[in-house]
Amino acid sequence: MQDDLFGDTLPKPPPAEAAASAPASPIVPDTDAPTRRTRSGTVAPIAPDGALTDLAAALPPRLRLGTSSWTYPGWKGLVWEGEHSDTQLSKQGLAVYAQHPLLRTVSIDRSFYRPLTVSQYERYASQVPDDFRFVVKAPSVVTDALVRSEDGRGRQPNPAFLSPELAHSECVEPALQGLGHKLGALVFQLSPLPLAQLDRMSALLDRLRAMLQALPPLAPLAPDGVIAVEVRDPEWLTPDFAAVLREAGATYCLGLHAKMPPLQDQLPMLRALWPGPLVCRWNLNPVHGPYGYEEAERLYEPYERLHHPAPETRAALAAVITGITGRGQNAFVTISNHAEGCAPLTVRGVAEEVAKLAAR
Repeated sequence: MQDDLFGDTLPKPPPAEAAASAPASPIVPDTDAPTRRTRSGTVAPIAPDGALTDLAAALPPRLRLGTSSWTYPGWKGLVWEGEHSDTQLSKQGLAVYAQHPLLRTVSIDRSFYRPLTVSQYERYASQVPDDFRFVVKAPSVVTDALVRSEDGRGRQPNPAFLSPELAHSECVEPALQGLGHKLGALVFQLSPLPLAQLDRMSALLDRLRAMLQALPPLAPLAPDGVIAVEVRDPEWLTPDFAAVLREAGATYCLGLHAKMPPLQDQLPMLRALWPGPLVCRWNLNPVHGPYGYEEAERLYEPYERLHHPAPETRAALAAVITGITGRGQNAFVTISNHAEGCAPLTVRGVAEEVAKLAAR
């Protein structure tokens, strides 16, 4: 039964080489859909068609699908009407984004680069409905083993890596106080480690355990809140890592990224932590390789259509979502434009797969 729960009966995705040769998808926004004229400087939501509304109604209530950030002008006709700058969308886009029937969560990624304040989180919370939940990335000052230079490269050891004090003061406390019950998942994405540190995994696990166990409980203010740890090195995926997460009441963030094994090969971590919620971030299509963010940006911008559809990954993810939500657990799934080329369209694709399973 647990194998069915985690979707192990589904075929494995094809190798990256096969996916790379797939033709670009013709899926584009529906230009025949009715449009809504907007006042200058105002962002207005799309008028969803009946199929979109019916699809949202067919999804499990405990599933929250969303994207990584929301400031993309290319989502015209998919999330909002009209032409808008990324600056305008950064100010007005979230409230419009949250009116989309399928988008019930979003990943706040800017917090990775600079810690946010309570008032900044409060502004986000004020723009979304009561049942919306946020996924928040912990700041890199805590999750990077190396201090980054201006070009983004790690140069020297980071003395604050996995600091319990900074994790509490720069991440958990402001997010918890600012978002309150709208906090869904706090994700500590541990960036790729230097080889010298990978060779000392036992010491790293001790540091991670100390940090996680020092964090305050989320439940009093955020009943749905969960601490999740995402990694970029497969060496983390061991029973000892699962034990550290379990002892601290944290979970594993399923990271769909070219640096990590395929989804099916990460499922043992979910089994080891069961029962518990699903936190998943679909970050980067493997056709671009482990360092392919810049290549994906060049190819995919302005993120208005799908370039590299990954139907096998959608189906596998949908099976995991269905199994976990069907057992009464929450699922927070956020998707990047770099997954297939257009995050809102990938969200819809995953939603359609989940709805098919629900109808069986």
